Amino acid sequence: MFLAIDCGNTNSVFAIFNDDGTHTTWRCKSDATRTADEYASWLMPLMKNENIEFSNINNALISSVVPDANFNLKKLCSKYFDVFPKFIKDADVKINLDIQLPNPETLGADRIVNAIAAKIKYQCPCVIIDFGTATTFDVIDGQGAYIGGVISPGVNLSVDALFRAAAALPKISVEKTDKVIGNTTMNAMQSGLYWGYVSMIEGMMARITDELGVKPSVIATGGLASIIAHGTDIIDHVDGDLTLEGLRHIHAMNFNAKHIQSVA
Repeated sequence: MFLAIDCGNTNSVFAIFNDDGTHTTWRCKSDATRTADEYASWLMPLMKNENIEFSNINNALISSVVPDANFNLKKLCSKYFDVFPKFIKDADVKINLDIQLPNPETLGADRIVNAIAAKIKYQCPCVIIDFGTATTFDVIDGQGAYIGGVISPGVNLSVDALFRAAAALPKISVEKTDKVIGNTTMNAMQSGLYWGYVSMIEGMMARITDELGVKPSVIATGGLASIIAHGTDIIDHVDGDLTLEGLRHIHAMNFNAKHIQSVA
């Protein structure tokens, strides 16, 4: 078994893969102050409930965009699983991705992992839209090279900003509204948030397509991908396991795994 950890700005996902490609996942709030012992005490009962022992873990691969969390994630793996983990951005980790940026080392680990999964699973050129803390667009050209992208504020960041800045407005959930024109303050806010983001995605994809000169396939991932996809036909695939798929493939490249199987 191998452990894949995706440490994002908001949540961290721990996934344990069996040799046949099946996996079990758990999620917690990302916290750079969480110690290795706290991770272990949280994971132990969850793993035991699935009849998985710490000793079953053979190796670990980590994608992290929270540098301050890396020390304790590494200590968790070495102390409790007796494995030395690899990080996606370690110099000795093979990723098999042509990153055509002036400073390729600045590309986030999460975006690297998603790009690798997308170019393997879907037709290129393609664009990955990740609805995370930020809403990111990652562009893969027809030859499978990463050529750039877009970073915009995430949906939930906009919700929080609106709530904090406007004292008279309530905090709202992200929901698709039946109509764009709202007849209450709540409906108007939900419409602006939901259809505003849908319109941003459609407009951005029109510009990206124009620059590429060819229509790319569009893959959406992240917590709000399914909700946003219901409001537009611009998204071709919703893939909640895209990051885990990328970690699975990178693991196979770096740990001499015998098989690469889809987790979708």
